[in-house]
Amino acid sequence: MNFWEYLESRHQQLLIDAYQHASVVFQCMVVATALGVLIGIVTYRSEWAGGLATTVTSTLLTFPALALIGLLIPIVGLGVPPTVIALTLYGLLPIVRNAIVGLRGVDPALVDAATGIGMSRLARLVRVELPLAWPPILTGIRVSTQMLMGIAAIAAFASGPGLGNLIFRGIASLGSKNALNQVLAGTLGIVVLALLFDAAYVLIGRLTISRGIRA
Repeated sequence: MNFWEYLESRHQQLLIDAYQHASVVFQCMVVATALGVLIGIVTYRSEWAGGLATTVTSTLLTFPALALIGLLIPIVGLGVPPTVIALTLYGLLPIVRNAIVGLRGVDPALVDAATGIGMSRLARLVRVELPLAWPPILTGIRVSTQMLMGIAAIAAFASGPGLGNLIFRGIASLGSKNALNQVLAGTLGIVVLALLFDAAYVLIGRLTISRGIRA
């Protein structure tokens, strides 16, 4: 059975695995984005706090994915929980770092002008600082998503959802007639999903970032 025949015979299961892979990455990115931006908002005004936030999230990223998931299994069990926790932690660094950089890069004159017309601190943050910091934050989200697409495949070690199961099954059965097809299908599926997500982020950027800021 060649690769195309394999895809044709397994297309329903491949679509299910691809959907699960995309779903878990998307959900983890939503959580990581909310946490990362919140951490950035809390820490960007202080050099010490911002440095600590970046250091902690950088340290989390140095943990081998297989080891972190393995450590989580005795605590939260197999399946989705260790996958979600690990992916969320891995996705924090680019978002936290870019949120801090973006918020610190807002022109102080604009913040002073907003203060001068009577805006509260929350209003300044929501209506002035965050919109201006959005381009680097979105870049951080794009980077995190590309990272998590690959890392999510390792979640198959803990019976997690997604295309990683194909890759692990193929590696475990090397020498059988469909082993290479399984690995190739899982790998190409992840690449295609990563490209689709990135294209979606490009579209989001065009819709949410004004031409003046892009220029």
